[in-house]
Amino acid sequence: MSTAHAHGPAAASDALPVNIGEAARLSGISARMVRHYEGLGLLGEVHRTDSGYRQYTPADVHTLRFIKRSREMGFSMEQVAELVDLWHNRRRTSASVKRIAQNHLEELERRIAAMQGMQRTLAHLVHCCQGDQRPDCPILDDLARAA
Repeated sequence: MSTAHAHGPAAASDALPVNIGEAARLSGISARMVRHYEGLGLLGEVHRTDSGYRQYTPADVHTLRFIKRSREMGFSMEQVAELVDLWHNRRRTSASVKRIAQNHLEELERRIAAMQGMQRTLAHLVHCCQGDQRPDCPILDDLARAA
């Protein structure tokens, strides 16, 4: 998918390639997720030793950090893939990046509004519940009414 090796951003270009454990440590993600992202094509083709061990360049580690930060911001894997491709594309337009971020922001706003509604409802129900030895419970009544 991306071409991180050919012309992507790199950290120290004279650094030696590292194994998957070190790439995971340097990027702050698990080795399992490194393999997952590689399998999705987010790292391009990762070099392997003659014995089959993966070797990650500083550019790969930088890409893994980019992916981690994108995931921390809540972008979907599809959006992350688009952002990685745009990041490595020197001919990109910022409008393309902004469109992805704007769509994600709008989705976050919808989810936050829904969660705030849940919070208000639950706070009201908790306030109305006596929380004593009696069986009457407005929380259960509300949940049963919705079922």
